[in-house]
Amino acid sequence: MIPDEERGWLRLSLSPGIGRARLLRLMEAFSGSREVLEADPRQLLDKGGIPLPVAAEIIAADDDRLHKTLAVLAETGTRIITYRDRQAYPPLLREIFDPPALLFARGECAADNCLAVVGSRRASSAMIRFTRDLCADLAAHGITIVSGAARGIDGAAHEGALDGGLTIAVLGCGIDQIYPPEHCKLFSRILEKGMLLGEYPPGVAPLAANFPGRNRIISGLSRGVVVVEAAKNSGSLITADFALQQGREVFAVPGPVYSSHSEGVNQLLKDGATLISGSRDLLEVLGAPPQAGSARKSALTATPPRSEKETALCRLLAEGPCHLDEIVQRSGLTPGDVSATLLHLELEGVVSRLPGMHFIVNRKLSSTP
Repeated sequence: MIPDEERGWLRLSLSPGIGRARLLRLMEAFSGSREVLEADPRQLLDKGGIPLPVAAEIIAADDDRLHKTLAVLAETGTRIITYRDRQAYPPLLREIFDPPALLFARGECAADNCLAVVGSRRASSAMIRFTRDLCADLAAHGITIVSGAARGIDGAAHEGALDGGLTIAVLGCGIDQIYPPEHCKLFSRILEKGMLLGEYPPGVAPLAANFPGRNRIISGLSRGVVVVEAAKNSGSLITADFALQQGREVFAVPGPVYSSHSEGVNQLLKDGATLISGSRDLLEVLGAPPQAGSARKSALTATPPRSEKETALCRLLAEGPCHLDEIVQRSGLTPGDVSATLLHLELEGVVSRLPGMHFIVNRKLSSTP
């Protein structure tokens, strides 16, 4: 059941003319939602800067929408977190320029030690696998993965995190909506080991205009933002922009220069984002030693494979995607040896072939034959 204080702020947020900024102003000017609701229009103007016509709307507001919203919140097990709640409100999110006045939350997950991982909705299969492995390892080291529950990289980030620990999905729609619809099972898994979070009340559709606001929350919750594949002008770059404005560090996974899905992320690297090729890079920056946390072994860390040639190529590819010609040059092997070894590793699922004869490592090799 929603407590009276949160219920009052919800009623105010649903009133015509009361947006996030005015609601925050009221939270700062009045001791509680009850005092606001009992104030007359002149008091709302003088103390909260609410124009008289809007103040009149608050007083005369129809509670029908409030009751319907409360019913949905009860049905979905959703709680309200207000900006005034210093215990439940995420501390890093409180520090940003335009924090949400209200948050709607389903599930349980402490919003601390968070890292955002975002990227293309039309991601390559290699980067989907990379993201899952990356997030599983980070989550196993106690880092909560935050993403936007979208198709592609976002979904892979949540799935990987759930294999190793906790995740938070920030929604660009009402807390009762499942978007995209094919993530129904993923949402259920998140509710078991994480949290669904958003600032939009029940019933709000996933409109394009909502997603920049969602992106500022993703970065605002997090100590940094990792971008894995992003086209020019993509939503992931908006998240990176918010991160920079909020004083967060931006990390980027390099991609093939000829791929349109890599234009945005490669531009981030040109602009000074920190290049990463695996979880170790992030754990060092975030202050979590690679050996700490869960005993789960990183899928991104190579172990002794079956032959010296395989060892050499896996170590080389662990640094990031590499073109066939560069592999030959850097490994010192003959073109025939490189092609044969890569084919063997590809058939075993250890490496993936990217467009344009680039290769990337997916997972370690077993030390047993």
